[in-house]
Amino acid sequence: MILLFFMLISGQVMAADPAVVESEEAIAAGKTVFNANCKQCHKLDQKYTGPALRGITERQTIEWAKSFIVNSQAVIASGDDYANDLYAEYNNIVMPSHTFLTDDDLNNLLSYIEYGDKVDPAAAAAAAGAVEGGGAGGGIPTEYLTVIVAVLVVVLLLILVVLGLIISVLTKYLHKQDLDEDDKEFVNQKLDLGKVLKSDVFVIVVTALVVALVAKTAIDGLYSVGVQQGYAPAQPIAFSHALHAGQYEIACQYCHTGVEIGKSANIPSANICMNCHTHIQNVGGKEGISTEIQKIYNAVDNNTPIEWVRVHNLPDLAYFNHSQHVKVGGIECQTCHGEIQEMEVVAQHSSLTMGWCIDCHRQTEIAASGNEYYDKLVQLHSDSKDALKVKDIGGLECAKCHY
Repeated sequence: MILLFFMLISGQVMAADPAVVESEEAIAAGKTVFNANCKQCHKLDQKYTGPALRGITERQTIEWAKSFIVNSQAVIASGDDYANDLYAEYNNIVMPSHTFLTDDDLNNLLSYIEYGDKVDPAAAAAAAGAVEGGGAGGGIPTEYLTVIVAVLVVVLLLILVVLGLIISVLTKYLHKQDLDEDDKEFVNQKLDLGKVLKSDVFVIVVTALVVALVAKTAIDGLYSVGVQQGYAPAQPIAFSHALHAGQYEIACQYCHTGVEIGKSANIPSANICMNCHTHIQNVGGKEGISTEIQKIYNAVDNNTPIEWVRVHNLPDLAYFNHSQHVKVGGIECQTCHGEIQEMEVVAQHSSLTMGWCIDCHRQTEIAASGNEYYDKLVQLHSDSKDALKVKDIGGLECAKCHY
């Protein structure tokens, strides 16, 4: 359900259906269907791009709900008052048909909508209050850290002043004592800065520091060759991941369709953008098509691809397979790409160096549970006290990544 799942309020009460049940299996299966088709536009207990969904089985019949999910436009065209009222309320935005969903999929989906991920209202209100009030656990504000550093600097200066006063007092005291000539000469000696600067020890120390600094700078420069960490190029369209993946929680796999089935995650084509932007033409309640969205329309009308600028780029000598890591390994996108759902402009988060990859292979445990492919490996590794990691299945072999 990419856009709307028009289910709000109605006086109708649904008869009980044994297929829509509160069971862990049905709820888990329904959540999978929801995340793949509905999550982009709907939440269970609050309005989002579309209306809140929970309680539909108390407002409409199950058959009505299933019919609407499968083909909402057919229900609207039939003259159904409830469907037409909602269609008008949400600016005539069309929800795509879902004829590929089986009856079991629909039953599981409705089970999840009614019984899944229930939130305690009191706890939710308390959490919201804590966020709004900047409650505990939010970390130390930057201003406080600045004050702490300033206080430490002042304390260090005071210590130096105190040490200077102590030396002055001790010097005056020793002057009043009956000292021999050698001791008097030592107490009365003055610091000769010129001799210090010309001394062999000072020259050696300064030279060693300069050489070490130059060497470190040169080595850091060599290690940074080909490393584009932090690279954030301007794109032809100002696409915001913070808006799409963050605020609207659109799954990465919806746009990057190859991430679970192939080597490359692939950049989405304009037709994927148009799945939503055929209807969503602006933001903030403005009229007309926004400048950035118009660029998508232009690309489609002119049958030309959008020339996105590649951000993450491995050298040709390195082999990396997205499906192997995401589908088989269960690695989250944020592990390599950072908090992508918070980025207005995408930047390369990780260094993507060989050392970075090898270190990950040394530390990452194999997600072997429920994967028959690893049964033999787990059995062979059973005598070891350590967890089975990528390095134990050839993750450090040169030929795994270089070919």
